[in-house]
Amino acid sequence: MGTVIFDNGVHKCIVFDDILGGRGDIQANQFLIMHNGEGLLYDIGGVKIMQPLYKEISKFIPPRRIKTIILSHQDPDTGAGVNYWMQFTNLEIRTFVSNLWVRFIPHLCRSNFAKEFFIGIPDKGMRLNLNGAEIILIPAHFLHSPGNFQLYDTTSKILFSGDLGTSIPPAGGIYREKFSEVADFNEHVKYMEGFHKRYVTSGKICKLWARMTSELDIEMIVPQHGHRYFKGKEMVNRFIDWVSALQCGIDLLDRNDFVIPKE
Repeated sequence: MGTVIFDNGVHKCIVFDDILGGRGDIQANQFLIMHNGEGLLYDIGGVKIMQPLYKEISKFIPPRRIKTIILSHQDPDTGAGVNYWMQFTNLEIRTFVSNLWVRFIPHLCRSNFAKEFFIGIPDKGMRLNLNGAEIILIPAHFLHSPGNFQLYDTTSKILFSGDLGTSIPPAGGIYREKFSEVADFNEHVKYMEGFHKRYVTSGKICKLWARMTSELDIEMIVPQHGHRYFKGKEMVNRFIDWVSALQCGIDLLDRNDFVIPKE
């Protein structure tokens, strides 16, 4: 159930992309990063997957060695399972989320889970130490959430891009086979376009993001949704260039989209 996408013996990155075997509501990927025996979870997923996810994670690391949870934003498919993890770790886990959502995420938890167990990420992002490995939380606001962060792992040089890069292939399509890299970028675009045009706010934000990420040394971009990721400098740069030129969200709206319904 877990696909290892990086392993140098000390540092490991694992993706869980199909915990419920295609029986879930919205397909979402969960990410485990391990360094020197300590774990971090990024975008842990909703309540339905928590028990099987916990079981699968146990194959790689004792769950109590996971000390950090990072939520890219506030959506339930991203982090509604945080209540589960706080119970099973006796609140010994720290959860990072945008300052905008620190007051909202506790609504997913039992009433006795105080807000101080959640740490707000400032709008400009921050750097974390994962038992000796540096993790950078970089701003990705309005892609699609107004308070949104992607995770850049400096050891593996993987950018975990949250909703950006989401692909939605037809049900039962070839992308249901296994989690793997994009082989044909032009073919893959048609699986990304619909989501990005509707859920990403504007081309202006896309250009700002592309300029920022071009400063990073990225070997892989791995989205939160879909069974494909972008591997290698050429494919990474093609994706960044595609995002930079994207027309989406408010760019595509006009007065005809704001009409009082007649029935």
